[in-house]
Amino acid sequence: MKAKKHSKRRHPLVPTVLATIFAAVMYGCYPDETLDVPVTPSDAELTTALDIRIDEEFRAEYGMAIRYKFVDRYIQPTQRVTPPKLSVVDPMLDFIQNFWIDPFLEVQNGEAYFRAHVPSEVVFLGGLIFNEDGTVTLGTADAGAQITFTDVNSIDPNDDAWRSLQLQTVYHEFAHIVHQKHKLPTDFEKIAQTGYTSAGSWFTLSNEEALIRGFVTPYATSSPNEDFAETVAIFLQDPDFAANFMMDEPSCATASCEQRNQGRELIRQKLTAVVEHYKKVVNIDLNSVRTAVQSRLN
Repeated sequence: MKAKKHSKRRHPLVPTVLATIFAAVMYGCYPDETLDVPVTPSDAELTTALDIRIDEEFRAEYGMAIRYKFVDRYIQPTQRVTPPKLSVVDPMLDFIQNFWIDPFLEVQNGEAYFRAHVPSEVVFLGGLIFNEDGTVTLGTADAGAQITFTDVNSIDPNDDAWRSLQLQTVYHEFAHIVHQKHKLPTDFEKIAQTGYTSAGSWFTLSNEEALIRGFVTPYATSSPNEDFAETVAIFLQDPDFAANFMMDEPSCATASCEQRNQGRELIRQKLTAVVEHYKKVVNIDLNSVRTAVQSRLN
């Protein structure tokens, strides 16, 4: 049997923060509206306005099932997560339509690309997924078939931190589907080859250390696949991408400044490779997608 390709966007948690959030996961019960029961055959019946909306606007339109009723198969046996609340599902549907689907539909050839690469299943989880190694999984993409949104119970599109987390995650996971179907750009992994970290050590790097190595985030150093996905995600989401990663600091007088600028040169090479790859294999202009995304953030 061919092994599944499974990717996940992760983030480190310091012990104090982990303890605080873990307590919230353990004790944040919502008995009146938390969807913590397994799906049964009767759940598939379109009996509510929400189910009808999902069926008409997402399943029938894009072939994309929205899973908001929690079942154990959405996480690994060693992981823990809070189920979603019913009250957040409709707002989450609006959020992904506005910030994920529509920006791609607006650009030339974007609709064809989206329909050809949209996962067959989108999962909403109420909280972050906690892992045994002290990290949290922010989202997953499973062989191009499933994207998982976490922390949907905290939904607030006007909260920059929450919105940035969700957008970086969905753009990251959607980018994984591109390389899973079309491979990475030729020699992409060679651009900053010496900067990749050993297994399980990416979260020891600071943002500046990642930049010096030629990466947009510490997580991007974990593998070429994650590097590709992070580059796409941060490029689309970060309003200050050019200032942070593309424009050299002028009049460098220190070694660290020169090292950061050397890292930016590697990121410029990667972004060029990524934009050209998208144009070649899926025929869309990522610069146009970024413009569409940023117009919604301003």
